[in-house]
Amino acid sequence: MPCRRPARWLLGALLSLWLLLGALPAQALDTSAGVGLQDRALFQDTVDYTLTNQSGKDFSGQKLANTSFAGAVGKGASFAGADLHGAIFTQGAFPEADFSGADLSDVLMDRTDMSHTNLRGALLVGVIAAGANFSGADVTDADFSDALIDRADLRQLCLSARGTNPTTGADTRASLGC
Repeated sequence: MPCRRPARWLLGALLSLWLLLGALPAQALDTSAGVGLQDRALFQDTVDYTLTNQSGKDFSGQKLANTSFAGAVGKGASFAGADLHGAIFTQGAFPEADFSGADLSDVLMDRTDMSHTNLRGALLVGVIAAGANFSGADVTDADFSDALIDRADLRQLCLSARGTNPTTGADTRASLGC
């Protein structure tokens, strides 16, 4: 029987690289400083948490922009106040995690379990969360402006949505389109 673990790791790494490079805005290379956009994309200071178990871990206040948590499990993990801008959470499971005050702008979290998470005051601007599960999530003061969320999830979020995001000033219900 062939070993499947290296193939899964390679597939996850390739998916992360493809999403990372595909998510970068089209810009001309800045050769005046000697470092171009391609160099910055390939040598970012990020850790890859793809397909790992991060349950109960504390990432509070950390700079994790563009980091991959694809397929990861983070039950009860704390991301309070973390910068997760552009991160990848695709097919991850983060039930009961704390994302209060976190920057989740432009995050890819399709088919991610975000049930019973604390999203109080979080920025979810431009997030792609098709097929995500937000049941029981606290979205008080969260900003979902320009987010892509399934209609059924939107209806569920609108039942408890309230408040105004302290960073952007966006009304939570209005940002969801309630």
